[in-house]
Amino acid sequence: MSFRTFGRLALACFVGVCCLTGMAGPARGLDVGFAEVEITPTVGGKRPVYIAGYGMNRRAKDVHDPLFARAVVLRDGETKFALVSIDVVGLQYPTVLSIRSKLTDYGYVMVSSTHNHEGPDTVGIWGPSPIASGVDAKWLASLEEKAVAAVKQAESQAAPCKATYGTASDEALLRDSREPYVFDPVLRAIKFTREDNQQLQGVLIQWNCHPESMGSENQSITADFIWATVAQVKEKLACPVAYFTGAVGGLMAPPRGKIPNAQGEFPPEGDFEFCELYGKAVGQLALKALEATEPVNLSPLQVAAKPISIPLENKLYQVARMLGIMKRNGVRWTGNSEDVGEELPRGVKDVQGAAVTEVAVIRLGDVHVACIPGELYPELIYGKYQDPVDPAADFPEAPLEQTIVGILPSDKWLLFGLANDEIGYIVPKRQWDVVAPFCYGRTEAQYGEENSIGAEAAPLVMDALARRMAELRAKP
Repeated sequence: MSFRTFGRLALACFVGVCCLTGMAGPARGLDVGFAEVEITPTVGGKRPVYIAGYGMNRRAKDVHDPLFARAVVLRDGETKFALVSIDVVGLQYPTVLSIRSKLTDYGYVMVSSTHNHEGPDTVGIWGPSPIASGVDAKWLASLEEKAVAAVKQAESQAAPCKATYGTASDEALLRDSREPYVFDPVLRAIKFTREDNQQLQGVLIQWNCHPESMGSENQSITADFIWATVAQVKEKLACPVAYFTGAVGGLMAPPRGKIPNAQGEFPPEGDFEFCELYGKAVGQLALKALEATEPVNLSPLQVAAKPISIPLENKLYQVARMLGIMKRNGVRWTGNSEDVGEELPRGVKDVQGAAVTEVAVIRLGDVHVACIPGELYPELIYGKYQDPVDPAADFPEAPLEQTIVGILPSDKWLLFGLANDEIGYIVPKRQWDVVAPFCYGRTEAQYGEENSIGAEAAPLVMDALARRMAELRAKP
């Protein structure tokens, strides 16, 4: 899909200069519905299934557990929002726009990915070679249809509900593999209870960890630890569970050697026992958060969302786009992220290109949702920036970015990472470090920047989030 098409779809889906849906009114319950649709690819057919998340040419041999598209639909009178989470490494913005084009009666559709490192390539860069995409276009098209089906099924199940919100924290469930070590150890959850029979309609949980417990050698399709987390909560509460990924940059991963099995042993990363133990530990944290929930009003439904552009500085991404491995077009960088330039044909040189993505804030009454199109570093949540900055950083004098807690108006919030796009790591600019000498006395750069769109991503994304929140504040 070209970004000419994207403009028309953006308007059709109420993603404009400032898109605000819903009117303030008396406190009331919402109609809420949940659904999940399986999206697992067929393994063993004529076309290999290339697994995303590590190196190229990792081919699936079998399926350990199914992958899903999970949807939550919220309806407030005539206004409908859909929140979708898909067990893949990431969906690109054109794919999300295609999904939205089939759901035009919705005020807003947010489609995120769990960032699963053990599912099919959905971006293109994990194929058989550097010049061949790993995406199965036919399967990706079926994923779009199944995401739409999940939303429609969730709407068909919608019933009036009351909501409660809660959190639980455990830093021991995270490992940061990049200095400085900063975490978002808070699991956030919303519980929906039917008004007619007081039964649970479903729960939404948001946690901040890479689904990569199975490591780079695994050749089984799996949702990684998320399958065990969802199963744990489902078994306890006997209701649907929608799992969303939050801030995973920096780089958040399951801890090693901390969760023993029944024999007191510590299974290694890459073992399904390790995967299940970690998933169940996250499930227990989710249950703790759900036990501590307090009532919240989720009406009105409002959203402020807008496409922005970010300079495409990553040379590998530039080549992948030019070769058609990454199926998205670029635009001319105008110098203003809110002013999206005209589309650039592939092969154009000597022009600064940019990628078009989207930043949004959703208001669900008392709860605000930050929708971030990539892997946010936790420093950008709480402002836990290194102080003083390491003098070897590439931009030690860069202004500090605004933060999630500084932008959102209350302590009741969710963060959806990889929301509507995957632009890679969103690195605080003062931590950008690709030019020697390197930070912390290292002889080479730490991992991160090679999978980021560029050094301007964090400032531009966080500024856009602040503008979207200001637009929401201006509404009744």
